[in-house]
This record gives sequence, structure tokens and C-alpha cells, in this order.
Amino acid sequence: MSAIRLLVLGAVRRHGRAHGYQVRNDLEYWGAHEWSNAKPGSIYHALKQMAKQGLLRAHETAPSTAGGPPRTEYEVTPEGTEEYLALLRKALTAYDEGTDVLSAAIGFIVDLPRAEAVELLRERVRGIREWRRSVTEYYTPEEGPESIGHIGEIMNFWVASADFGAEWTLGLIARIEAGAYTFAGEGEPFTGVLAEGEENPYATGIPHEGDTR
Repeated sequence: MSAIRLLVLGAVRRHGRAHGYQVRNDLEYWGAHEWSNAKPGSIYHALKQMAKQGLLRAHETAPSTAGGPPRTEYEVTPEGTEEYLALLRKALTAYDEGTDVLSAAIGFIVDLPRAEAVELLRERVRGIREWRRSVTEYYTPEEGPESIGHIGEIMNFWVASADFGAEWTLGLIARIEAGAYTFAGEGEPFTGVLAEGEENPYATGIPHEGDTR
């Protein structure tokens, strides 16, 4: 799955209504342009595409104070919310996706109830362990990668990745069960979004206020 749809839907949802500049600004504030494909072109394309698909509703607003044509703001539709939550749940359990997908999911994990988040992460651990077992049907870690030639280094990497992935996920589960963070239904969660006009210290050449995309 692609992280960009989850990221864009989640960012718009955090604001209620947001234009492309705000979405791009937030994703750069979160560093998503460094660990995912959340580049300007991908963000604006995702907004327009998901609006066509009925996942976002586009609103034409008054021209910005900098002048120029009206700017488009987006809000998540009920279908978009359903898609967003489905992507989030899948990303939390998908042990075989890239780190960009997991990173996006962790960024929005508090949009779920605490108990559900824990169960999804436990499902992730079960998937990782099953995958590890399948690898070790052909490779015995105790014998070392040299036992089957240099190709063993690939399997050694897989096993090491599985071990780390399970350990890290269990650590996150423990922190959540101990009461860390504010999850859905527990009060006002940490949103981490920038207010309109707030300067982004991590901006990488973001266009001026008159950006109409």
C-alpha cells in the first residue's frame, strides 16, 4: 500500500478542512518528505485524485490575502473517513510493508481507541513471528549465514529485521498499555498540526500564501 493516501487523508482530517499548502506544510513539519513519497507533486495529485474518488470534498474559497484565484480547501467525506481508518488499521498490522507505511500509521495511531490499537499491534507481532518461522524453515540462525554461503546474509538480515520489528512493537504495546498518549475517546489528543500562518521551521521551499493548488 502507498503511505501517501494515509498521510494526506490523516492530515486533512486533523484540520477538518485544509488546502494543499496546509497539508504539505504539516507533512514537512512531521518530516514525512524525508521518510516517504510525500513530495509536493504527490501531495497535490493525491488531493485531486481522492476528491474525484469521493474521499475528499473540495471547496472553493475566497482568494488569499496575497491575491490570485480562489484556493481549494478539502475535507474528508464519510467515505474518506472509512477509507482512512481501513488504511490505518491495515498499515498497523502489515508487517511486510515499507517503513514509510508503518511511520504513517504510528503518526495517526491515536485516532483509534487504545484497546484496538494494542490488538492491531499484537496482530502485527503475530505476523512478524510467523514470517520469521517461514524464513527459518530454510535457514538456521544459530549456524550463522556462512553455513549456506553468502546468500545466507539475506536470510540473516530477514531474521534480524523480524526480531527487531517484534521487539520494537512489543515495546510500543507496553508503553500504550501503561497509559502513554491520548487515544480516541480519552480527551483531546496531540494533533501536531500547524495553525494557519504559523511558520514551519522545517519548510523546504514551500510556496507563498497565494498557492492555489
